[in-house]
Amino acid sequence: MNQEGKNSDRGMRKWRPFASMPEQYIGLNKVLEGLNKVEKPILAEDRQEQVNEILMRANGTDKKVALTYYRKGECITETCTIHSINIHTQALYFVDEVFDIKNKLLLSDVLDIRFV
Repeated sequence: MNQEGKNSDRGMRKWRPFASMPEQYIGLNKVLEGLNKVEKPILAEDRQEQVNEILMRANGTDKKVALTYYRKGECITETCTIHSINIHTQALYFVDEVFDIKNKLLLSDVLDIRFV
């Protein structure tokens, strides 16, 4: 066998043990994602009243707010405008500043809101 044949064979054998690595990376990423997740915070009654008051004042206006909400184990803060609130379904509709898309959120997932 020539020198070139040995090198190409060795290269194939050298990398063969790493064939299972993508699955390990996927598993590791899932573990790391789990470390960043938090329990949903429970708002005190007075804080919840403050949030509701600001939501009502911001509803249907073009005033920008910093909205913090809970979704899938994370507390997310976005700058947005409040489009509408549906009391019957307990849903909040907001338009995010980045993509200018209307989003739906349960009122129970709202953690904080402040005028910007």
